[in-house]
Amino acid sequence: MIDVLVVGGGPVGLATAIGCVRAGLSVTVAEPRAAPVDKACGEGVMPAGVRRLAALGVTPDGHPLRGIRYVDATHRADALFARGHGLGVRRTALHDALGARAAELGVAVSPVRVTSFTQHADHVTAAGVAARYLVAADGLHSTIRRLLERDARSTAARAVHRTPSTAPQRYGVRLHFRVAPWTDLVEVHWTPQAEAYVTPVSPDVVGVALLFARHGRGSGDGGPGGAGPGFTARLAAFPALLDLLAGAAPASELRGAGPMRQDVHRRVHGRVLLVGDASGYVDALTGEGLGVGLAQAEALAACLAADRPGDYERAWRRASGSAWRFTSGLLWSRSQPLLGPRLVPLAQRFPGLFTTLVNHVAEA
Repeated sequence: MIDVLVVGGGPVGLATAIGCVRAGLSVTVAEPRAAPVDKACGEGVMPAGVRRLAALGVTPDGHPLRGIRYVDATHRADALFARGHGLGVRRTALHDALGARAAELGVAVSPVRVTSFTQHADHVTAAGVAARYLVAADGLHSTIRRLLERDARSTAARAVHRTPSTAPQRYGVRLHFRVAPWTDLVEVHWTPQAEAYVTPVSPDVVGVALLFARHGRGSGDGGPGGAGPGFTARLAAFPALLDLLAGAAPASELRGAGPMRQDVHRRVHGRVLLVGDASGYVDALTGEGLGVGLAQAEALAACLAADRPGDYERAWRRASGSAWRFTSGLLWSRSQPLLGPRLVPLAQRFPGLFTTLVNHVAEA
């Protein structure tokens, strides 16, 4: 019997596996997809995330980032990182770097899809593997989390559920373009309906991630994840960004994700624990997802190494709560008719406050 079975071999799952092995635990990762695994995301790693990767022995190739820039039709505000640099890194490059480090440490990767598990008093079995703990790192629409929710409903438990929301669901789509970066900042272009995140990821490629709310079912080409009108149509809402791209050719396949918000009220269910997007998610608006996921992975590995899984819930809240509260507050402000259009002008008018808030996220 092994110590930990990690279901999901994305960046947070691999970081969890690496952290557990470094703490002396035996680990297997269950991941049916061929490496490297790509995903729609902004691909900007905040300075705290860069340091956490380095602590795991992972230094992926990428484009150094000095800070964040907010842009709308008439305003611009820059905020520089106070401690070190961030990193724009292709999701596939990050996955390769984490996978190489995991292999170096002897982490076994099993190409199986986990669709069920059985929890016992002293272990969990899944896909023919017996482990003292099962860690679900299987993403935004986690199969393991759905199984836990189903069991909770069947026993009339209230501990794990999604809270119904009247707010429109938010989605994201991402595409890379073959063009030299024009800045070493992550640019966030704002319109009343959407945001465009522009992240330099190499000397000749930038990634563009569009975030938006979908109101109702509507029509359109669907796009990845059923996200409505196509990427080109949505990008047209950002004419200044179109000018900067200047007809650059796409450099990747279009990918989409959503709906983003996933409300989860517990991360610990006996010997089954949730980490990363599987443990709940607010929104990509602040770009903190990967950094917070790495912090969760670090906390989880420490709890399992101490054989104290019950401590993880509190540790998860310490690792995630600050960034989640900030993201929720910014998302609420974004949706207010009077406040939303003034966010970038206010950032320009109060650069010190804007820089403080950006670094609050950067160090989460």
